[in-house]
Amino acid sequence: MGQGYGFSFRATASARMRGMGSHGNGRSIPSPYVELDRDDWARLREEHPMHLDEADITRLRGLGDPLDLAEVEQVYLPISRLLSFYEEATARLHQVTSDFLDERPKRTPFIIGVAGSVAVGKSTTARILAELIRRWDSAPTVDLITTDGFLYPNEVLAKRNLMSRKGFPESYDRRALLRFISEVKAGKSEVIAPVYSHLVYDIIPGERVVIHEPDVLIVEGLNVLQPPAAHSNGRAGLAVSDFFDFSVYVDAHVGNIKNWFLQRFLSLRQTAFADPESHFHRYATLSDDAAIDIAENIWDTINAPNLVENILPTRSRATLVLLKGPEHTVDRVRLRRL
Repeated sequence: MGQGYGFSFRATASARMRGMGSHGNGRSIPSPYVELDRDDWARLREEHPMHLDEADITRLRGLGDPLDLAEVEQVYLPISRLLSFYEEATARLHQVTSDFLDERPKRTPFIIGVAGSVAVGKSTTARILAELIRRWDSAPTVDLITTDGFLYPNEVLAKRNLMSRKGFPESYDRRALLRFISEVKAGKSEVIAPVYSHLVYDIIPGERVVIHEPDVLIVEGLNVLQPPAAHSNGRAGLAVSDFFDFSVYVDAHVGNIKNWFLQRFLSLRQTAFADPESHFHRYATLSDDAAIDIAENIWDTINAPNLVENILPTRSRATLVLLKGPEHTVDRVRLRRL
């Protein structure tokens, strides 16, 4: 498997067994993924260098995320190594295709999608990958964009009665997001994206982030692996993931993610919620019991339905799935077979 990308890995018997699925008639059928436990995955790092230290991990770690150097070395360095192979191979394939078509287009960015639930740690994953990629020997330029900037402004969501469905697919300006991704992939010299503030819980009017032809773009968000929407004429449109060269889904048991969300909500009372400018400042002085009641209501009415209905079904579209255990650390990895 994957020897064309430099791997000399032989899956263990248990990994091969976990690579099988079950058909409706009870017979096993091959899965598109091979699954490895953390120890087996860690061996695939080989000699890929580690350039991050404890200070970097502290800076990049999300609230409530226990990420440490050991997890970066055992989980994320093998991913970085794999991504370097994919990026090189994709560049070669792009050149071969261009030669075949007798074209001389400029090189386009390698785009990575990172998906998963609220509170599962996808933002930390995206930040760690960005830092590791920047430290490749080729020193690529790397930009990281979150899809929060493509949420409709609160004013629009309120008019459409969508404030209680913020984060659901229909709350995003998908046309603007698709245009942004397609322009970056096409190599446009300057592409602009809106900016979202978690402090004020809204798009910031007039503020923009400008992307200038990065070598690698990481796109992080809840719904980045959503399939294309069907048009009224029956045709399927484009999906954001159509422009990805690699994608990662950060996964965990729904009950564990809920617990992490509740703990993060409690911690935010002393951090972001404590800011008088915060949209959620009214929660800063809540007791533990009152805060848990509110957080559970938010989870049960918004985050859990969005996860189960929209986010979790996209997991099978990812190139790589990181499976976290109850301790919020990656226990297993699934890699899609080529």
